[in-house]
Amino acid sequence: MDKEALDRVIEKVRVGLKAEGGGIDVLDVRDDILYVRLLGACETCPMAGLTMKNWVERTILDALPFLKGVKAV
Repeated sequence: MDKEALDRVIEKVRVGLKAEGGGIDVLDVRDDILYVRLLGACETCPMAGLTMKNWVERTILDALPFLKGVKAV
């Protein structure tokens, strides 16, 4: 796994979520799945599932094609 590439893409996602009062923490990478936790406003937002699937996951997978998926826990 390329930790520097992961850090770069997570920072990009973090900046976008922060603009909406949210955030993201990386919890683990297991079996090529990245596990994250949405923070702040994103924790309780009714649109968090769509944001996670359509923006967060897509942004991360586009930048890190070796990952199979991104899961929010």
